[in-house]
Amino acid sequence: MKKEIHPKYHAKAKVTCACGNTFTVGSTVPEINIELCSACHPFYTGKQKLVDTAGRVDKFKARVAKKTEAAKIRKGKKAKKSAQAKQKARKSSPEKKQTKK
Repeated sequence: MKKEIHPKYHAKAKVTCACGNTFTVGSTVPEINIELCSACHPFYTGKQKLVDTAGRVDKFKARVAKKTEAAKIRKGKKAKKSAQAKQKARKSSPEKKQTKK
């Protein structure tokens, strides 16, 4: 086996949560910062709260709104192109001239 190809293992890596809870685990990184842990996660605590990191929900809603606006514009373009195609078809088709009898 090759020597020194694996990263150094830290048996007492310190994990720090945003809520202030700390615990130790084994890891290749000596210090780990996390946003959620078993002490503050809604699934484990039974408390329902919205965890919004960096406005992810707001960003998602803005993205959805932008897509719906773009969809409205696309529908307008399709309708416009179909109307232009109909006009072009009318102009290119020979019109029957009516003669008086």
